[in-house]
Order: sequence, then structure tokens, then C-alpha cells
Amino acid sequence: MQARDRASPQQLSRLAPLAGLSGDRLAQLAEVAVLERAARGSDPLAGRRETQSLFLLQGEILLRYQGGGSLVLVGGWEDARYALNRQKPRAVGAKAITDVELLALDDEALDILATWDQVAAGAEPAAPMTRAVRSDARLLSGAFSLNALRSGAFAQLPAAHIDELLKRFERVSVARGEAVIREGDEGDCYYVIESGRFQVERLVGGATVQLAELTSGDAFGEEALVSEAKRNASVRALGEGKLLRLGRQDFDALLREPLLRRLGFREAAEKVRAGALWLDVRYPSEYQYDKLPGAINVPLAEVRNMFAMLDRGKEYVAYCQSGRRSAAAAFLFSQRGFRVWLLEGGLKAVAAA
Repeated sequence: MQARDRASPQQLSRLAPLAGLSGDRLAQLAEVAVLERAARGSDPLAGRRETQSLFLLQGEILLRYQGGGSLVLVGGWEDARYALNRQKPRAVGAKAITDVELLALDDEALDILATWDQVAAGAEPAAPMTRAVRSDARLLSGAFSLNALRSGAFAQLPAAHIDELLKRFERVSVARGEAVIREGDEGDCYYVIESGRFQVERLVGGATVQLAELTSGDAFGEEALVSEAKRNASVRALGEGKLLRLGRQDFDALLREPLLRRLGFREAAEKVRAGALWLDVRYPSEYQYDKLPGAINVPLAEVRNMFAMLDRGKEYVAYCQSGRRSAAAAFLFSQRGFRVWLLEGGLKAVAAA
């Protein structure tokens, strides 16, 4: 079987499960869907991953069902609008009667978009964010894009909280050069960038040092909220922009706790024995003094720089002295789709155990 070019939104719109999605959402799915060709006589279902749905676009195919029976499907006909490997009774094999063109779609991507879009469609229409998510293409291609929902600030959000989140977010405009948060201030809000570019900076020895540049879909302001400390950096707009803002209480209720997965020391140690890695988020000087065996040192201030460095296929258990800094680090990593657990109580809990 050969993979070909990407699918088009028009091709996706003719498939039954996608009929309710907007043109913007279909365009995003088209980026991750794959067109394939299978030769006559081959079995397109052989070796197919369980996480993919397979659709017939062109040609004829014979499906063989569990328990007996078969059916011939023709691309473009009504029955071909449904996934070949999701029908009931379940197809246990197939044979291409002609050369066929197929479309493979990642189930997770479809499920994420369907969840968010259907919740938004059924949410309270008076909520400004609900109206925006339904109608504003800038949001759908930025803060609420498929990539952002898969691995961004909302990736791990429980579906039960989506409706409330849409009700409580505020959209705010920011002028060029405006400081959204200032180093040393109390943390009061969490921000997701809808549009624009923002610079993270910190004072070091009296000089301003740029730490990172953030763009659409990125989040900031969470460290101070999670660790209950003062802001450790400033964030300034490099041009005009728009932000989604969430207050501390709403952040705690809807985002903070759902993303923090806590473990006691014995549970954490068992997870490490099973292959997870300790993640020490303290300063290097602390790490050298009493690190846990095999721990990786990623100081809290360096977490954002490590998103591209750490292996997303592994699990991690974050710790610090008390659990405060590691809670902030675990939250940051969890927002980006990493499987990071929090050692409840930090090294103090280790000593007690």
C-alpha cells in the first residue's frame, strides 16, 4: 500500500462522521489525514492500526465480516461514507476488487475536535467565548486549533470542564509594548495567546534578558498560580495582540487540579522501577546535593526550553524540596502532552517515608 498526498477538506466533508464539522476544522483534519492507494487483490485492512479509521474514496472493495457474510462497497456510494474498520458486524478482512484509493484518519484527532465543537455547539450561547469559538476562524486556527487541543494548554482538560472554561475565559486586547505580567507581582490570571507575539523576559544583574518568545496557542502565567509564588518573569507584547484570560479561582477549579496527577513516594518509586524517570526541578546546586538516583535535572525556569528535548514516549515523576516548584513544572509539561506525575510533598515526603 502506498501513501499519497494529503486529503482535501472537500473529500473529508463527504464522510459521514465529519458532516457536522466546520470548513476550518475540516482543513485542520486534512493536514493529518493521509490518502493511500492499494492495489487490486490486496487487503487494505491488514496491519491497520486500531487508532486509525479507514475510508474508501474510489474503487471497489470486498469486506468479509466476523461470523460470516460479505459486502461489496463502491467508492462514492452511501455505504462508503462510513469507516471500513468501524462497521458492525466487524470486518475481519478485505480484498480490493480494483485498484482503490483510501483515506486514513487518526481517531484521536477526530475525537478531540468533535468533543470541543459539540460542547461549544451545546453550550450557553450568551457566553462570549462560546460565540467566538463557534464563529471566529482566528480562534479555530490559533488557541483552539487541532494542534493546540492535542498538545497545548487544553490537551489534558477533562471534557466535563470544557463548557465552564468557555463561559469563564475573557478575551482582552493588548497594545504593542504592553507588559501583561511583571516580574515580582502576585499571580492573579492565566493567559492563552489568541494572536500576536509576546516576549518572556527577566532581570538578571540589572539587565533585561529575553527567555522565550510565545505565539498563538501558547500559554503563560501558570507558574505563579500553581506554585503560589510571585511572578518569576515579565511578559511583554511585541506587537498588537489578543489574549484569553482566566482568573485564579477559575484556573484552580478547571485547569490546575485536573492536570496535576499526584503520587505518594511509594507509588512514585514503583512507577520509576517500571521505567519512569525522576525529574528534579530544583537549582543545579540543590540537585547535586541530594538528588534521587537516576534523576534528570530540569530547573523550573528551564522547563519551556526542554519541551523539544525530553522524550514524550516516557513517563516522568517531578519533585522538588516541598512539591511547590514541581507542581508548577508538572503542570507546564502536562499542558504540552507529557506524562508527568507529581511527587506529593517533594523530598520532605521522601524523608518521612
